Amino acid sequence: MNSTKHITSRAAGLLAASALALGLVACGERVDTAGMKPAEPTVGQRVDSAVERTENAAGNMAQNVERKIDDATITASVNASLAKDPDLSAMKINVDTKSGVVTLNGPAPTPAAKDRATSLAQAVQGVAGVNNNLEVRAG
Repeated sequence: MNSTKHITSRAAGLLAASALALGLVACGERVDTAGMKPAEPTVGQRVDSAVERTENAAGNMAQNVERKIDDATITASVNASLAKDPDLSAMKINVDTKSGVVTLNGPAPTPAAKDRATSLAQAVQGVAGVNNNLEVRAG
């Protein structure tokens, strides 16, 4: 009886070792996924994706608001600088700013005043460039 018990336990051990070996071999096999549809994203993955898109949109909106505030600050500063100039203060100069680029439109009393308007605008912090479209008009 002892001999039968020994053979049975040995067979069980051999069977377990064989199953383990087959399992390890199966783990190393590659599964061909060509032609298979990708798995649908889980609810959690969809929520994560939606959160990421929302965060990106909020970041972009914050940058746009910041840029608009910066442009408004630049416009106000350029207007203040032009108002301090004796030749340009009485002129109706339109100042527009977009992404740090200042555009000046309207009249200038002299070519020197037109050039000074460019210099005054360029001196304002945050100005990336100046488009001086002022027209020299006497009077």
